[in-house]
Amino acid sequence: MSNTNNSNRLVVPGAREAMDKFKMEAANEVGVNLKQGYNGDLTSKQAGSVGGQMVKKMIPIRTARFERADRTAAGHRVTVTYRAGLYL
Repeated sequence: MSNTNNSNRLVVPGAREAMDKFKMEAANEVGVNLKQGYNGDLTSKQAGSVGGQMVKKMIPIRTARFERADRTAAGHRVTVTYRAGLYL
């Protein structure tokens, strides 16, 4: 009896087709020749770049930028940038 917890299940019906399309788009963006079905001929670097591109698109980083008075030089202004993302 296997006691594994497989979290690689899609909960929404029909999501498999959308995820496959998303994977193909990500592979195309990073220049990996992905085909339907088995892709065991890919290197780890190629497969990782596809997965990394997918994560990059799913979890965007938000940027906020504004100007404020410089605290060290009177009369000067400095640009402040905040970057935030959701990391699981």
